[in-house]
Amino acid sequence: MIRIGIVGCGRIMAAHLRGYRLLREAGVDDFRIAALCSLDEDEARMYARRGEGPPQRAAVSQFAGDPLAVADEYLSDFQDDVEVQVYTDFRRMVAEAPITAVNDFTSHALHHQVAEAALNADKDLLTEKPMAVSVRAARRMCELAESHQRVLGVFQSGRYMSRTRHLQWLFESGRLGNLQLMLIGSVGARWAPDRVVADTPWRHRRVEGGGISLDVGVHRFDLIRALAGEIRDVQARTAIVEPVRWGHDERGRPTQRVECDAEDTVYASFATVAGATGELTASWAGRGGGTMPGTGDVYYASGGRVSGDDVTCGDGATANLAQLYEQGCPADRKARHFPLGLSDPFALAQYEWLQAVRQRRPPETSGRDALASLACAFTVLEAAQAGRRVEVAEVASGGLEAYQRAINEHYRIT
Repeated sequence: MIRIGIVGCGRIMAAHLRGYRLLREAGVDDFRIAALCSLDEDEARMYARRGEGPPQRAAVSQFAGDPLAVADEYLSDFQDDVEVQVYTDFRRMVAEAPITAVNDFTSHALHHQVAEAALNADKDLLTEKPMAVSVRAARRMCELAESHQRVLGVFQSGRYMSRTRHLQWLFESGRLGNLQLMLIGSVGARWAPDRVVADTPWRHRRVEGGGISLDVGVHRFDLIRALAGEIRDVQARTAIVEPVRWGHDERGRPTQRVECDAEDTVYASFATVAGATGELTASWAGRGGGTMPGTGDVYYASGGRVSGDDVTCGDGATANLAQLYEQGCPADRKARHFPLGLSDPFALAQYEWLQAVRQRRPPETSGRDALASLACAFTVLEAAQAGRRVEVAEVASGGLEAYQRAINEHYRIT
């Protein structure tokens, strides 16, 4: 039995509980959540048992498909045979709770600290993205996991999204030839023009791992790596378009003023080791409506184009991406992509991590794999500060960490 202690019962908790509930409903029965930890005990208790404890918060997002739009999920909905223990100190939970593994859903700045406690106590670990507040901190997490022979997974849920799996199959099948150009991102959509992202002010503070490069860019670069291979270099510019952002009450009235020193906008040009090039644009700012390339991310290959869910071949023939996948992808690959008929990316990420724990192997989105995506996001920040093109290897190795220096010093990351 894999006995899990969860650290961090914030806005994303309901989506994680839904994922675990879907696993139980699919017949996965060899795990239990045995402990919850939050600085505020009430925040932990609000997720423990339906009909008891403090009321849950309303979902912070209304965007379709956003995990932050998930609400009304309770542990008692899928397990009633465990007396869940509640803690307000994650170090105490790791030391005392009857657990064999830890899930870390805390803010970015705590990931390396929770990892140190969990891995040193020989607990397997699944941590939210971005993996850490600096490349140096993430590298240390990997080294700890390896020295203690623990399974370290990172919750890069975008890797498990249906569209990602469809695109992976399409490009690997060769039906569109070689991937050449990528246009990825959006401006003026979520949290624009000046809302505090997910009602979490720390997302706008540089020393706390804030900024869109780490919050969104890590997801984007993880997607690019999954489709096009490793990224070689990046040239970038960042901006703080809205230096002041506002939190709002339930009626939408501004109630909290937040001063921002982490970027809300990024423009990055990149090249992959295989020779493809692309542009990544992301912004939480922009007034008057959202803008994105095509009908979604756009990929040009030597034999056609994918724009959103629309596939156009070189001869002009068109098709729907999901339909192409259903018709052309081999059954065994579909079964690997969507085991047990699951499609929820949180449930799929959790299933893969649980499988890795059972089999004592790295999960698909392992610590080392997530470290590579994190290094790409920090290469954006380092390139923007340096004012030049920067190779990802320079950042991944620790050779360039000017942007990260103050962060490492703040947390005494050596």
